[in-house]
Amino acid sequence: MNKGKHQGRTRAQESSNAIERMYITMRHLFNRGFYKPMGVSGETLREALLLLRPEIYGSVAEEKAELEGLLYVIDRLPQGIEECTYINLTSDEGYGSSHFKPIIPPKRRRNCYRIDEEQMNIEVTRGRSEIYDILTHLTFLFVESHKISNRVLIDEQGTTTRDWIKLEKAVLSTKKLTQKEREIAITHTANILGRTFSELTQVYSDFATPTQPERLLHIVYWLGKLAIEEQVNSNKRTVTFSPVLRERLGHHIHGEIWADNIKQVLEKHGLLEKPIHIISANMHSVMNSLFAPIALKSELSKKSIFEVYEDLSQGKNKALRNKVEKLALQNGMIYIPDHSGTNIDVQIFDTSKIDLAKTDLEVTSNSKSKEQPVIFVMDYAFGEQAYETMDELLKPIKINGNNAHLNVESISIMGKAGILEGGKGDIMIPSAHIFEGTADNYPFKNELSKTDLENQGIAVYEGAMITVLGTSLQNKEILKFFYNSTWNVIGLEMEGAHYQKAIQAASRVRGNIKDDVKVRYAYYASDNPLETGSTLASGGLGTSGVKPTYLITRQILKQIFN
Repeated sequence: MNKGKHQGRTRAQESSNAIERMYITMRHLFNRGFYKPMGVSGETLREALLLLRPEIYGSVAEEKAELEGLLYVIDRLPQGIEECTYINLTSDEGYGSSHFKPIIPPKRRRNCYRIDEEQMNIEVTRGRSEIYDILTHLTFLFVESHKISNRVLIDEQGTTTRDWIKLEKAVLSTKKLTQKEREIAITHTANILGRTFSELTQVYSDFATPTQPERLLHIVYWLGKLAIEEQVNSNKRTVTFSPVLRERLGHHIHGEIWADNIKQVLEKHGLLEKPIHIISANMHSVMNSLFAPIALKSELSKKSIFEVYEDLSQGKNKALRNKVEKLALQNGMIYIPDHSGTNIDVQIFDTSKIDLAKTDLEVTSNSKSKEQPVIFVMDYAFGEQAYETMDELLKPIKINGNNAHLNVESISIMGKAGILEGGKGDIMIPSAHIFEGTADNYPFKNELSKTDLENQGIAVYEGAMITVLGTSLQNKEILKFFYNSTWNVIGLEMEGAHYQKAIQAASRVRGNIKDDVKVRYAYYASDNPLETGSTLASGGLGTSGVKPTYLITRQILKQIFN
């Protein structure tokens, strides 16, 4: 019994060492300015990733190719990256006003630019977490690419298998493939990847884009081709970090521009003095909770409010969404799209212009009183960026040479997180955030409690949560260790400790906001990484995220108004 327990613990310890090594290595490579992912400099990263075997990357350490992990990574990197030998991480260095067309990955908002055949530039404006995210994804991609070349290379001279020659012919063909040709190509590709024909057919359409229906073949071919180049001609792929990025990182350059712009808008509209409630959330749930009941009366005669929220969340219902947004903009909503590079848009609601009695939030306060709150909604930050943006936002603004402090009454953070007990769509209420890899912990009094959200048909869990260094660095052993340890961890996310660090600094250390500022944290589960097949790589939430999102949003709004 003890022996098994001891071995389990060593695997968890091994894993946390691997994460730490990856972390330190990434910082070292960044300071150095460049590295070759499949060369000596990238070795530590590769070894640590293969030792860790994160859940999200599935079978990365096995001989066969990992398909779900590949899709997860490809969705978060710019289209065409598999063709590039040189990947350059830059700051915002003016490409936006050039002839280069930005390429934005579907699942991560960042600007990327294809400079020429061989080079891709990726703009990093969201801090260190973004660099760790990109580098882990690239490490995975290149490890997979070498699995391909190892299967197709026959000798050191670069002779390749028949499967590879057939795949090359299909990819380089300029005419559209027939169903028969496609299936022949899939047969050869399945052989190269060590997967079955049916496994490839199942994921084929997930990789396809309107301009590149055969994208999976394309990705496999180019990953393999560049790996062959590395092995036969020593033409190694290189990742570089631009001097400007290295100089700017950690200096809150983008966060400061973002926060200053917002405070100027608040001042221009005469809202600086008013009680301000900050909510970090998405760009729809607060607006819809306040305005859908007023804008969509006819829909509500036939459907429940949660069914209407579900309709609003679906891509095909643009007209409904526009109706709500139009009403919001006419009744006190100010929208500030981001131009600072933080990628965090903002909505400001002057609630003195909203007839709260017409909402369905059962508001008791006098809707026309002078002290009506201002609700400030900011889109999600990414990892460490949460500290940068919240820290800058809570600083006072200079008006005529004097410091004017924001009158912040409450700060609410809601978002998606991985859950360790329960499943997709359940709700987690944290009582503390613990920062992964350290014993740093941030306990707080959460204004939201389990009883506020119970009995709505969704399970609610309460306990500590881990703020992890990156979603793609978790494996089952580490998660089991968190779950079974005395920390009572219920879930994991990437921003909580960073937000709380900024809030504590502003309220208790610097005195920028009042020290009894109310805080609320709540998350809904995007996945349960302890259940096989329930990781983030297994796909999105669909509409199962709608109900928990709105339950949390409505509860936050009720507390603000009452």
